Parts: sequence; structure tokens; C-alpha cells
Amino acid sequence: MRVALLTITALIAFAANSVLTRLGLTIGDIGPWSFSLIRLTSGALILALWMSRKNGITQSIKYGSWPGALALLVYAAFFSYAYLSLPAGTGALILFAMVQVTMLGTGLCLGERLLALQWLGSILAMGGLIYLLTPNIAPPSPIGALAMSAAGIGWGVYSLLGRRAAAPAQDPTSQTAGNFLRASLIACIVTLPVLWLWPEKIPAIQGIGFAIASGAITSGLGYAIWYMALKSLPATRAAIAQLSVPPLAAIGGILFLGELITLRFVLATLIIFLGIILATLLPQKFNKPA
Repeated sequence: MRVALLTITALIAFAANSVLTRLGLTIGDIGPWSFSLIRLTSGALILALWMSRKNGITQSIKYGSWPGALALLVYAAFFSYAYLSLPAGTGALILFAMVQVTMLGTGLCLGERLLALQWLGSILAMGGLIYLLTPNIAPPSPIGALAMSAAGIGWGVYSLLGRRAAAPAQDPTSQTAGNFLRASLIACIVTLPVLWLWPEKIPAIQGIGFAIASGAITSGLGYAIWYMALKSLPATRAAIAQLSVPPLAAIGGILFLGELITLRFVLATLIIFLGIILATLLPQKFNKPA
């Protein structure tokens, strides 16, 4: 039950983060690199402040890893840039397809095995996602598709790294804090060359607000909760569970952006959640090896 609650909370945070990112890049008048930089630094700051209750703020650099930080930066930056040239539906499909390939593929290579009902649930959930996004799928631009593929791989790698056994002192919050601090340091170092190659105007206050909310709440704290859940989740289940993020983000769009509820959305959401339940929540005694 604890793992289920942590996972659900993290997935809701991911969906909220998608809404905030969409708001920042579409109506917030902020560029993709500025959004990513503020997102990472605000996440690092809130986690460092949280860590300062028992350690100094600068102690975050002791935790996490440079590979984890690089994977986090790759995801955050390429995710923002991809949506400059990709429709939302096409981008979401590419992102979560690559997350599935990265995490499911790695899990299977490391010896994890999906049982018959889990394969059925995985296929059903992915089919529901495709059905949900079909009206918004358009032929992607090559650059946008490559950027979103990189974001998906980056997030998959970041999630896989979170499952590694860590030293006792390196709890999930410490790991996340260290990863965010390291990622923000890398981002600050490369900001000048990035903006020289792809100039951006000074971000508006509204866009900065969306980026801070994304970084401090739905990214920083949300990713710490995700790392807590990952300690007890096989890579295959963690990958399948994330297919719930697009419908949860769509629900956020309905609640906060005034988007309309459609029959396709209701049916697709039911299919996705049914698939996830079959693949992740049903007791193993009801499954038989494929």
C-alpha cells in the first residue's frame, strides 16, 4: 500500500508538471532553456533547504551522481525544446514510447520477466494511449522527434538509476537533491554557449512562476517521491505505471485549462487504467508465465 500511494502521488506530480510546462512554454512567454534552467535550480534549492534540516545546504553535492544529474538534464532540456516543434499528442507518444523501450528493455535484459497478464496489461495500456492521442498525432519534424526521443531515454535512464541500491545515508530525497544540484550546476555552466547558439528573450514573470512551480513542487518533491517508490518497483512495472501520466495530464487540462471532456478521452482513460491494473496491481497468484 505504501509503494502504491507513493507511486500514485509521483505520477500525479508528473502530470501536473506536464501542465505547468505546457503553460510556461505556450502562454508564459519563456524560452525552453530558461524554463529548464529555472526548473532545475528551483528544484535544487527546495530540496537543499529540505536537506538543511539535518545537513548544511551545500551537503547535497555529496549525494546523487553525475550520471543521474546528466540524465535529468537531458530529459528536462530536450523535453522543453521538443515541444517547440511537436504537437502535444505526438510528443507524448514519442516520449512514453521511448520510456517504455528504455525501462522495459533494460528490465528484461537484467532478468525481469513479465507474466502473461502483465504483457496483456502493458499492450492494453499502450493501445489506450495511442487511441487517446490519435486525433492529435501528426507527422513529427525530425528534429522534434529526435529531441523527444532523447528526453524519453533520459527519463528512462534517470528512473533506472533511482532503483540502484544506495548507501544507507543516501536516501531517495538525498539522491534527488544531489542529482538536482549537480544538474543545475551543469546547466549553469553551459547556459552561455546554449543561449549563444539558440538565443532567447528575457522570460516574463508569469513564465518564471510556472518554471519555479514546476521545479520546486512537481519536479523536485515529485521526483523525490518517485525515487522512494522506485526502491520497491521492478523496472518493468515502473515503466508501465508511467503510461498513466498522459491521461492524468489531460484531466489536469480539463480541470485547469478548460479543455473539453470527450467520449474518446473517457474510453481511452478506462483502457489505460485497466491495462495498468492488469500489469501492476493484480496479485501475482493470478498470473501464469507467458
